[in-house]
Amino acid sequence: MGRHETVGAHVVASAPRARAEETAAQVLARLAAERSAAVELVLVLDAEGRLEGAVPIGKLFAAGERSTLGQIAERGFPRVTPQTDQEHAASLALHHRVDALPVVDLEGRPLGVMPSQALLQVLRREHVEDLHLLAGIRREASQARHAIEDPPLRRARHRLPWLAAGLGGGALATAAMAAFESTLRAQIAVAFFIPAIVYLADAIGTQSEAIAVRGLSLTRAGIGHLLAGELRTGMLLGAILGLMSFLPVWFFFGARLAGAVSSAIFAAGAVAAALGLLLPWWLARAGRDPALGSGPIATVIQDVVSLLVYFGVVRVFGL
Repeated sequence: MGRHETVGAHVVASAPRARAEETAAQVLARLAAERSAAVELVLVLDAEGRLEGAVPIGKLFAAGERSTLGQIAERGFPRVTPQTDQEHAASLALHHRVDALPVVDLEGRPLGVMPSQALLQVLRREHVEDLHLLAGIRREASQARHAIEDPPLRRARHRLPWLAAGLGGGALATAAMAAFESTLRAQIAVAFFIPAIVYLADAIGTQSEAIAVRGLSLTRAGIGHLLAGELRTGMLLGAILGLMSFLPVWFFFGARLAGAVSSAIFAAGAVAAALGLLLPWWLARAGRDPALGSGPIATVIQDVVSLLVYFGVVRVFGL
């Protein structure tokens, strides 16, 4: 979610290289003499100078002295080009659990490595940027870099569209409650639980938003897989919170209202968790700031949906 920066800024060209027929003893002796700047990997080259594989330094020390680099090289070792986005490279290293990445040109010839220190710096920087986005801070964007110093009119112009959408959603929430006026008149106790259900849905959705803003840039999983996991998490949270509320509501207001409240909490929690992931993802893909948009929009959608779910469940329970 931060600026588009590439691996090329982090390449260490003096990474050790070796031919497949060289032995581990020969390479270790050369490493001791050369003292390369990056020693996490030994790049193994074929006869044409292309990258055939890589040997982590720990594996090289563990190998027998007569073992050749061709025998111990990992030929499927992940690799990147100088044009690869640095955030993608860091995510690739995490996914494959490696400490450094070979950097190759378009023909597969090694240019060096992206060392572990660079990968850690990228991960930290991207993580901090994502937290800044969640807080509404975008230091790298020229429009928002001076946001804290902008005149009030300009600040309002950036924020107002999202809040206007929230106002429209508030009108929808009012209309939803008005549509169930007869239910509220017949059973005033139904209204007692509206704040609790709306708050719980907002809280679950806010947690999902925070996780999405922080984690979407670090995972390589597809949105479908992530959404399924977050939906199951929301259902689990909703089920637990619904069960916790069932007995107190039953004791004071009866079994039917207790069942309606518990079921509504379960359904609203699942929907809120899904929305909390989907909205930041969609805004990020659309090139918008998730911090400014996902909070207001997600809140009003979750509120309206929570009310509709609650009143729908109340009707099903015959209240």
